[in-house]
Amino acid sequence: MSRITIVGGGLVGSLLAIFLAKRGHTVNVYERRGDPRKVDVYAGRSINLVVSHRGWTALRAAGVDETVKAITVPVYARMMHDREGNLNRVPYSIDNKAIYSVSRGELNRRLLTEAEKFPNVTLHFDHRCMDVDLQNATAHFQREEGDHVVVEADVVFGSDGAFSAVRQKMMMGRFTYSQEYIEHDYKEVAFPANADGTPKMDPQCLHIWPRRWFMMMGLANQDGGFTGTLFMPNTHTENAPGFDTVRTPEQVQAFFKAHFADALPIVPDLMDQYLRNPQSSLVIIRCNPWQVNGKVALIGDAAHAIVPFYGEGMNAGYEDCKVLNDLLNEHGDDNWAEVLARYAAKRKPNGDAIADLSLRNFVEMRDLVADPKFLLRRKIEGHLQAKHPDKWLPLYSQVKFSDIEYKDAWKEGLRHDRIMEEVLAMEGVEEKWEGDEVERRALELVRSI
Repeated sequence: MSRITIVGGGLVGSLLAIFLAKRGHTVNVYERRGDPRKVDVYAGRSINLVVSHRGWTALRAAGVDETVKAITVPVYARMMHDREGNLNRVPYSIDNKAIYSVSRGELNRRLLTEAEKFPNVTLHFDHRCMDVDLQNATAHFQREEGDHVVVEADVVFGSDGAFSAVRQKMMMGRFTYSQEYIEHDYKEVAFPANADGTPKMDPQCLHIWPRRWFMMMGLANQDGGFTGTLFMPNTHTENAPGFDTVRTPEQVQAFFKAHFADALPIVPDLMDQYLRNPQSSLVIIRCNPWQVNGKVALIGDAAHAIVPFYGEGMNAGYEDCKVLNDLLNEHGDDNWAEVLARYAAKRKPNGDAIADLSLRNFVEMRDLVADPKFLLRRKIEGHLQAKHPDKWLPLYSQVKFSDIEYKDAWKEGLRHDRIMEEVLAMEGVEEKWEGDEVERRALELVRSI
């Protein structure tokens, strides 16, 4: 069995440790931050996560799905809040499938505890990665106390996030890299529960306040509260405010009163939270190769950081772990060069695709969920799926409720766009969308496009 160094003990690093420990490898996990079970490393800057089909598949394969399910809240629909406070509930699927809201911090704590149960796993906190020898799989760490630690291994995995130190070392060789910041930043806004612990909103919905150029969303926690997130441009434009123009207590009060009035009564300390919580940026990372020398590989956000608007960043990272484990089953635990080469070749195109899908879904959540034409399209797609499930599976279901590879879902989603553009252009489609004429036209396009 091999000696494995995992750089980064977050959501993906902790699950990877479990997979590899179950195979009998000796696993050492090094995390630059403190132990999240003792220190709240996510305070004030968290976006709640959702576990979807791919995540559950990986967690089940690792044997920790029931442990995780105990801390989740099922979410079956989007709930849109318009400016007047009117609500519109749109289910995620026609067959009542759910995604599952989970606290990032609680999930990380659970998985670290599960990993630590294995005698062949050792967790090291407050260790910052300073260097990696890519030829010899040797990592160098600086401890918080100041001393230097050198760790020899057979394989090093960089699961140390969007600003990965492992990737930084790989970039000194033949390496292609892009880093794209979107114009929007985010702030956390926590929605408290009622005094008796009951939720103030439907906990089985993702709540969205779409405002075209900016938006707020909220996902339920088990304590009856919600973790809310405001997404807004860093810099204002003529079309929209920005974080640069919402800074003072007076500006904050006026901003929420104008755009999110129904949130004000249920978040009594909203102004204090807004002024106290940090403003954080959102970045997309694309890179290649994901592994070098059959000894060092990237996984999770270190390989494919994406924006959070499909709720798939963690699920994509967990699918990385599952694919790696499947390849070890196929090619053996002593054939790392072959396994890592195949892992990178299989996952790189999917990492790029989910980045594109996530940007697409941001536009959908921010702009289109309040658009009558978009809502009509969803109705037509649901009607087609119900009558012809072998011919039509909506893009959202492909991404969230299936094993279809992200790259294939992306291609099919673009094809669906072309089909629906023609269907929605039919005269009188608003009145006859459930009729035979629309159905026939859609099926003709499915066959021809």
